[in-house]
Amino acid sequence: MRVVITGGAGFVGSNLAVQLADRHPDWRLVAADNLYRRGSELNLPRLRQAGVEFAHVDVRDPDDLARLGDFDAMVECSAEPSVLAAGDVVVPVNLFGAYHCFEAAARVGAQVVFLSTSRVYPIAPIDALTYLETETRFELADDQAVPGASARGIAENFPLTGRRTTYGATKLAAELLLGEFDLPWVVNRCGVIAGPWQMGKVDQGVFTHWLLSHQFGRPLRYIGFGGTGKQVRDLLHVDDLVALVDDQLGRPEVWAGHTFNVGGGRAGSLSLLETTAICEDLTGVSLDIEGVAENRAGDVPLYLSDCSALFAFTDWRPERTPLDTMTDIHRWVLAHEAAVAATLG
Repeated sequence: MRVVITGGAGFVGSNLAVQLADRHPDWRLVAADNLYRRGSELNLPRLRQAGVEFAHVDVRDPDDLARLGDFDAMVECSAEPSVLAAGDVVVPVNLFGAYHCFEAAARVGAQVVFLSTSRVYPIAPIDALTYLETETRFELADDQAVPGASARGIAENFPLTGRRTTYGATKLAAELLLGEFDLPWVVNRCGVIAGPWQMGKVDQGVFTHWLLSHQFGRPLRYIGFGGTGKQVRDLLHVDDLVALVDDQLGRPEVWAGHTFNVGGGRAGSLSLLETTAICEDLTGVSLDIEGVAENRAGDVPLYLSDCSALFAFTDWRPERTPLDTMTDIHRWVLAHEAAVAATLG
């Protein structure tokens, strides 16, 4: 089987390519990427060593995608992942680029595994949910007036009406476009994905960003919600995501036409305050973190992926805890400290 992974030199794409090549020596893996993101060049030796073919492809250019030739499946994880990026950056990649990828797959009748995002859910309805405040985090109350919301988090039937950032809007629009194609597809609405080889930044990859900042003594701030660091996200180790995508690629007829939340859920979540404590333990570094009370546009106090529908559909479960994930990131940083520091600038 020939599998194309768009965004294949990025964090998620490269981990998928390398691990799928190891799991399936008989598959031909192609990592397609334009190397736009700083740090993606660090993954090229990993891809080469794993026997993954690299194709310099820009998803914004349909002719580039046409050069890929025939393939059996595409994992579409190319994206401008920043929730703060301007529309003229996000729309060409996340909407038009995704459409070009779907067209390329349709021409050869290939399966598409599309990595979408939890950011498709609108901000105001999440912000208006009933929250509880504990010593280290915000929690969702179990009794909510909105369907699709509970202490478990946000489910797929949560209302989609409302603003959600340009990033979230383009990913949701891409989901809708994918549904118009007559091919086997599955959509994974991922929460925060974390793990080794991620160049985390404040607007995406926040857990890796937090650890990198501790390791290299870079400034951090608790932004919004009183500046206490109690805002919460769930996180999923990239290796757990690989296991799920591997199953989806192996059974396209089973997964076809489904859209699922994919994340760590309540058990796999951390507040920034809790993340700080883990980072201090791992690195031995304690930072003076500034608190900024004012909320940042597009932010919410808490997001948890309610994966009940996915768990009812499959035996797949996240195997790694948040501490496991943060520990793996730290080990990776220590093993590649000079290269990571140079990339951070």
